Amino acid sequence: MPRLTPVEPPYDPETAQALRALGPPLALFRIFARRPERAEGIRQWGRYYMSRRSALSLRHRELVIDRTTARCGAEYEWGIHIALFADKVGLDAEQIRSLVTGTPDDACWTEPADRAVIRAVDGLYGAGDLADDQWQELIAAVGSEAAVDLLLVCGWYHAISFVARALRLPPEPGTPAFSDYRRPRPNERDSEDALTDATGQTPVL
Repeated sequence: MPRLTPVEPPYDPETAQALRALGPPLALFRIFARRPERAEGIRQWGRYYMSRRSALSLRHRELVIDRTTARCGAEYEWGIHIALFADKVGLDAEQIRSLVTGTPDDACWTEPADRAVIRAVDGLYGAGDLADDQWQELIAAVGSEAAVDLLLVCGWYHAISFVARALRLPPEPGTPAFSDYRRPRPNERDSEDALTDATGQTPVL
């Protein structure tokens, strides 16, 4: 159960307007709309950063969001973005798995710019800063204006992660879980295959 109850229909006119502006009636948006003035402020922020006007490409924006929310443990928000955008930006299963449990040096990352973006998110998550070599790698990969947008998007999705986790928001229907992309522990796959062979069914873990 969430620690705060999202607004539920029927909505008063001000709340309904705030929700229409934010998008689909996700629990997070319905939390924001408990105070329509807050919802409007968030909408204004998103008009740039969640649009193609941002200096970050759509793929790099989603890498920032997916890695940030995964590192913060915000499965709710991570699952929404994987469900809505992973296919659109060309993320395959190994790349999604790496964003949850891997590193920028995993073999699935063949583009230097992708590695630079993920490395920058990791630096910001771990130290709240970027070392000179991380900064130079990022600038070379995406340019200075996109680098500034990356800093802001990463910071914003730390805030979103705090809200989603601290309020205990349950997953939205149809969104994936971290466990769908966790790496099997050593010998786990062999054991699971053996059970499947013996019973004809795969265990639910």
